[in-house]
Amino acid sequence: MTVQPLRLFGDPVLRTKAEPVVDFDRELRTLVADLHETMRDQGGAGLAAPQIGVGLRVFTFRADGVEGHMVNPTWNAVDGTEQFGPEGCLSIPGLRFDCRRFEHVVATGWDVHGEPQTVEGTALVARAIQHETDHLDGVLFLDKLDPETRREAMKAIRAAPWFDPAAPPTLKQSPHPLFGRAL
Repeated sequence: MTVQPLRLFGDPVLRTKAEPVVDFDRELRTLVADLHETMRDQGGAGLAAPQIGVGLRVFTFRADGVEGHMVNPTWNAVDGTEQFGPEGCLSIPGLRFDCRRFEHVVATGWDVHGEPQTVEGTALVARAIQHETDHLDGVLFLDKLDPETRREAMKAIRAAPWFDPAAPPTLKQSPHPLFGRAL
C-alpha cells in the first residue's frame, strides 16, 4: 500500500470517463489498497481511481462506519428523497459547498476478486457512492451545484493557494503502475 499523489482540479483525467475493469488481478488489488491508503491519509470519505491518475472504474469509500470499494459500479436511488448539504472533494482541497444528492441509494458492482457485491447506503454513504461514481464518469460535484453556488466555487478555486492555471495539467502524474493503462 502506498499513498499516491492526488490529481487536482484542472487535470484532464478528472474530466475523462474511466474504462471498465476487465482484469481482476494483483494490480487491481494493489490499486484498491493504494486508494484506501490515500483516502485514509487525506481524511476523505471516498476516492476514485482517476483522482490518482488511473482511468479505471474503481473507487473506495468510508463513511458512517462503513468502508469498502466498488469495481465497475452502478447505483440507483431507492426513492426520490434528496439530501442537501455540504460536500467537498480531495481533488478540490479545502473547499465545501452545499450540493443536492439522493438520500438513499443501492450500488452494485464487483469486489477486487470479481465477486458481485451490493452496497446500500443513506446519508453520507449515499453521498460518497454518488460522488465517487460521478468521478468515474468525468463529473465533478461542482457540476451538481446551482449556478450561483458554482460561480462562488469557481471564484474560491481560482483564489485557492493550490490552484495554478498556468501549470501543465500532467505535471503531477501518478507513479502508480496502472497509470495510463488502457483496458
